[in-house]
Amino acid sequence: MNKVTPIDEEYIFKGDVIISQTDLKGIITYVNRAFCNTSNYNKEELIGQAHSLIRHSDMPSAVFAKMWETISGGQAWNGLIKNLRKDGKYYWVDAEILPITDENNKVTGYIAAKKEASRKNINETAATYAKMLETQD
Repeated sequence: MNKVTPIDEEYIFKGDVIISQTDLKGIITYVNRAFCNTSNYNKEELIGQAHSLIRHSDMPSAVFAKMWETISGGQAWNGLIKNLRKDGKYYWVDAEILPITDENNKVTGYIAAKKEASRKNINETAATYAKMLETQD
């Protein structure tokens, strides 16, 4: 799938909870209707794709490195993420990502629930991420 070019226009995400599920490599295995509506992709375009499909270029790689370290270690991760819609608009979510484990406590995948973030948290996080990007290799 072609990478979307970001435009500097925010899509205001409100209300619904976005749910997605991936395998161990971050390949999407499930999305709910709210995910599709918010990302502007249909389910068929998302299933089987890397979750990074919706990653905005303003997101520092260090944020995702910490997230992967946390969830692959069997722990929950929470943080704000700036995502990219199919139409190029961006949106912010307050995400909680949890490992899915089998009966032997082995991680088999991940599930994410994303909700609306406060404007204050978005502004603070955006400033932090911008500083991180300035020093990112």
